[in-house]
Amino acid sequence: MSTNDPQRARLAELVGELAVVRGAVTLASGLTSDFYVDMRRATLHHEAAPLIGHVMLDVLEEAGLTTEDYDAVGGLTMGADPVATAMLHAAASRGLELDAFVVRKAAKDHGMKRRIEGPSVEGRRVVVLEDTSTTGGSPLEAVEALREAGATVLAVAVVVDRATGARERIEATGVPYHAALGLGDLGLG
Repeated sequence: MSTNDPQRARLAELVGELAVVRGAVTLASGLTSDFYVDMRRATLHHEAAPLIGHVMLDVLEEAGLTTEDYDAVGGLTMGADPVATAMLHAAASRGLELDAFVVRKAAKDHGMKRRIEGPSVEGRRVVVLEDTSTTGGSPLEAVEALREAGATVLAVAVVVDRATGARERIEATGVPYHAALGLGDLGLG
């Protein structure tokens, strides 16, 4: 990785060490690959998780989005959940206000019967997150649910982009797409 950003470089090292699993695998998208990026091994790790929060805030800032531009982050459970939590904590450590939310695959049939958990997103500006994206299906599902709930979606941001069409599919809907790391950063490209 050629970067002068030590946090991003360290995150790439950790994701490569912790999350990259080599061997034939069928991805959630149905595609097959000779490696798998099991991001929960990184997003729930004591060193990698805090780095993810800071790096993702920085990625968005580099794209021109600060926490003054968006109010909350989150995405389709479960991949986005630890990323959103890491960003919430990283923002708080910087003295910034940022909420997180969770988009369920379907609304609960009991209790509050909500599809989106956490502080209300109605009328708020949000960024959709994902830990790693192959086709963009999960972030797009979250975008749709958030728009139905009255949120304004400013962007989709992922920790690892697999370079298998997610960027193109998401950007084709008019939503900007940002990734902290690519396959080359993990020695896979």
